[in-house]
Amino acid sequence: MTQNHLPHWEQPGVPYFVTFRLADSIPNERLRELNHECRVWQELHAPPLSADDEAEYHRRFSTRIDQWMDEGYGSCALRDPALRQHVEKSFQFGQGDRYDLLSWVIMPNHVHAVLVLHADWNLEDVLHGWKLHTARQINQALGKRGQFWQHDYFDRLIRDEEHLRNVIRYIRRNPVKARLPSNEYSLWEGEVAKSVS
Repeated sequence: MTQNHLPHWEQPGVPYFVTFRLADSIPNERLRELNHECRVWQELHAPPLSADDEAEYHRRFSTRIDQWMDEGYGSCALRDPALRQHVEKSFQFGQGDRYDLLSWVIMPNHVHAVLVLHADWNLEDVLHGWKLHTARQINQALGKRGQFWQHDYFDRLIRDEEHLRNVIRYIRRNPVKARLPSNEYSLWEGEVAKSVS
């Protein structure tokens, strides 16, 4: 387990579902309220969490963040296909060498991906590389400086085949749920993901 702002669990050979977002994708006042509610909830629910408590946590907190991201707050810089290409190329750079990507979607203000790390790589380094490289390129393209991505990221180990199917379907359906036209997102699926109905 590693710790940044969130705990990050790592297990070799297991797929991860990761989400990272633009720094301005959720209004600060909403985040402050959510963080306060989350702290209060965590004081009442000490780890280890039961399956019911974990489900409640994600229903109360993770789901709201997903909803806010899909509402399109912030600059939504990745709505621009030319800027999304920087993220796509960053994914391709380590594909097959550092990790195997199974599926990803680049939304206007956030990214979801499923990947399996190769033995000598850890998730934090891979995400740091993606974010550092793309932030530099996108800021340069926009003529801006400063923070582009939110510092932390959300990750979840895939528990089993059913969980993997659900995550791939979630990624596939995310642009539809957010009512995005096809030119405002990029979706890619490898052979494993394509086989999921």
